[in-house]
Amino acid sequence: MIKKITLSIIAVLAFGFANAQDVKFGAKGGINLSTLTGDIDNVSSKVGFQVGGFAEIKLSNNFFVQPEVLYSTQGAKSKILAGEFFRKNNFKFGYLNVPVMAKYYVADKFSLEAGPQIGFLVSAKNDYSYSAFGYNDYGKEDVKDQFKSIDFGVNLGAGYDFTENISAGVRYNLSLSNITDFGDGANAKFKNSTFSLSVGYKF
Repeated sequence: MIKKITLSIIAVLAFGFANAQDVKFGAKGGINLSTLTGDIDNVSSKVGFQVGGFAEIKLSNNFFVQPEVLYSTQGAKSKILAGEFFRKNNFKFGYLNVPVMAKYYVADKFSLEAGPQIGFLVSAKNDYSYSAFGYNDYGKEDVKDQFKSIDFGVNLGAGYDFTENISAGVRYNLSLSNITDFGDGANAKFKNSTFSLSVGYKF
């Protein structure tokens, strides 16, 4: 329900400006370098991707609002070592992210952007392996019930327009909320941290 409401707001925001403002629609895609911060040790980044669409709404010659809907693969790798116990985790998350960016052109073709983002967890899996007292095992598990379905964050980034239609952008997303839902009194808190590089095409 929350996802439908949010997407409806984005659609109304885009089409509400259509009659009075210049609105362009487009598609974008790129790569992610994501990790987890917080109560997690020996963590390393992993490479993923993002793909989706956007609306660029012109408010003035230099200022634009850009709502987007993106499918994004994120996660991180971690290691746990405690005596004779050793475990590797490879968390793989799929999010439907909805950022709303304020974009300002500080120079010809070059823009800076910032804005909030809400993410909806679509999937969460973990590829694990461990060794304990001579016993080894590995496998895959669905861990979606261990993570919250909604993630709130903030984006900072920059973009460059090569032509009227083709652009590239770099962006950093930082979670502002704990994404874990381990239960049983667990106090561990994780946050998403994602660096992305994308290419967009405006129709």
